[in-house]
Amino acid sequence: MTRTAVIVQARMASTRLPGKVLLPLGSTTVLDHVLTRCTAISEADIICCAVPDTKDCDPVADEVKRIGKRTGACVFRGSESDVLDRYYRAAKDVRAERVLRVTSDCPLIDPAVCDGVLQLLSDRNADYAANNMLAGWPHGLDCEAFDFEWLERAANEAGTPFEREHVTPYILTHEAALKVNLDGPGNTIAVHRWTLDTPADLEFMRALFERLPAGDAAWSYKVPLAIVEAEPGLSELNAADNTRLQSFGNKPGGAEECRT
Repeated sequence: MTRTAVIVQARMASTRLPGKVLLPLGSTTVLDHVLTRCTAISEADIICCAVPDTKDCDPVADEVKRIGKRTGACVFRGSESDVLDRYYRAAKDVRAERVLRVTSDCPLIDPAVCDGVLQLLSDRNADYAANNMLAGWPHGLDCEAFDFEWLERAANEAGTPFEREHVTPYILTHEAALKVNLDGPGNTIAVHRWTLDTPADLEFMRALFERLPAGDAAWSYKVPLAIVEAEPGLSELNAADNTRLQSFGNKPGGAEECRT
């Protein structure tokens, strides 16, 4: 059976919202929500948080250890600037054969959507699968899956600062990599901004989490979607930061397959 690791990158530094992963959200921290929801991904064998090995990120590592006592999540420390190397070494450390990439600013990450991306990777015998190659899901449900061999290849061969910082561009732009996309319901829900990058996003998230069910790590995106559709004013809280409110041309559909 293929060993699947969910690897979540997290750090203290953030240009617009410093220390965001440790900010309180509901009854716990942002990072706790992310890691706890990742434990509900049925395809996952291990959850690992890849944290920079700098002193300012010690509190992040300590928080992962606290969360890990309950969830089993582990922490790996590595380069702050070379995120690709940190990611690769984390995957190697936990003996991953397949990796699901999630970022720590997505406290609404949907375990079922993540499972869908992992299943698509297997079903299509692809090298890379994601749900954001076309905009069909709310921004904040993003995840990517790929085999360890491609991550290792990227770590060894990627040369540009952009490729080293953003982990997957080498794979995405490699003509030999077979890529598939798990399309979502489409533009009607993709317009929502559910990521945490600005003070306005934090205001939105805190208002939303006051309305979300407590004690359940596995509810789907349909739960927050029903809330924001019933209370349109919530989405206005971070509308100024939502670039998807502008018209875009992507259309909903089935899984798309491409080589770029």
